[in-house]
Amino acid sequence: QVQLVESGGGLVQSGGSLRLSCAVSGAFLDYYAIGWFRQTPGKEREGVSCIGRSDNSTDYVDSVKGRFTISRDNAKNTVYLLMNSLEPEDTAVYYCAAQHIRAGRWCPTLPSLYDYWGQGTQVTVSS
Repeated sequence: QVQLVESGGGLVQSGGSLRLSCAVSGAFLDYYAIGWFRQTPGKEREGVSCIGRSDNSTDYVDSVKGRFTISRDNAKNTVYLLMNSLEPEDTAVYYCAAQHIRAGRWCPTLPSLYDYWGQGTQVTVSS
């Protein structure tokens, strides 16, 4: 059973930074793409970033490019999302998700393409 646990959320002032962690258990992270998504009340879940089986395969939504960095540590079975220059618009519950990738280094960007999800961690950015 693949399980994901997010941590690192919290309250931060505008312009501040947070690093989210997604700890994966029940599987070898090497074979999975990981995505970070966020959701606010009344809105659909939005893709923020994803990373394929290789560190070279990453993708970001335009609104976070240059501010967020996704990375993975397969030895620790953990994926990180470093968020700099946070803005009030980044306030949301952040979720990580995992999808087994048989071949290739791509990462899915749609929530529907992920089979496993964490419970989420709240990020609140005050102005």
